[in-house]
Amino acid sequence: MTDAPVAELDLDTLPERLDSVAAERAHRKRQLAVAFRLFARYGFDEGIAGHLTARDPEFPNRFWVNPYAVHFSRIKVSDLILLDENGKVVEGTRRTNKAAFAIHSTIHEAREDVVAVAHAHTIHGRAWSALNRLLDPIIQESCAFYENHVLFDEYKGLVLERDEGVRIAARLGSKRAAILRHHGLLTVGRSVGEAAWWFITMERACQMQLLAEAAGTPRVMTAEEATLAARQFGSANMARNNFRLLEDLIVEEEPDVLD
Repeated sequence: MTDAPVAELDLDTLPERLDSVAAERAHRKRQLAVAFRLFARYGFDEGIAGHLTARDPEFPNRFWVNPYAVHFSRIKVSDLILLDENGKVVEGTRRTNKAAFAIHSTIHEAREDVVAVAHAHTIHGRAWSALNRLLDPIIQESCAFYENHVLFDEYKGLVLERDEGVRIAARLGSKRAAILRHHGLLTVGRSVGEAAWWFITMERACQMQLLAEAAGTPRVMTAEEATLAARQFGSANMARNNFRLLEDLIVEEEPDVLD
């Protein structure tokens, strides 16, 4: 298939970032807090596990993250903490999950293009990770990850050391998502909305392929079909629009998220 234009939805074009540092920081923190509320709604919580991060727009070696042992459903903007490149809390009063720094710091360091990283221990993502396989292009939405995700095929327990985080970042390369064997899913984006939406989509892709294979042998798209769907459903602007729809819902129904 050539790079000829493909049909796309007539969506609003949402910018990756806002004009000023202060506005962009507030925007990223707002979306990050909202993303945690969404993950709680979707059942992506698992005790103290799971973390999403957003790079600070003024200090690129620092990132915002959720505090340790606060349920996703209770996280507010004011709860978020800022970590520096050494894992030290430079803004906020709590600490974070040690694994959050080990995994996220290395990806933010390796990928200047990445603003946000999402990782959680979900049911279908973990089930799929045990199969030691990449996802197949069997559903149009799954094609957001067609030739755009990797398998991190090692497992050494909890990721508590940066050495393993470095290996995850290296394996991820320039892709938007990773399946961590026996562990779960990880996604990245140029905005918080993108990373969160890709995570939601990937978890659903795992669920759909598990269901399809339990029922029979699903048809795998041809390379031409999968490439077309990837260009349509892998649109970053579509991801931002999809997240905004959910963000508006959370802010309306749970306004304390902005406190």
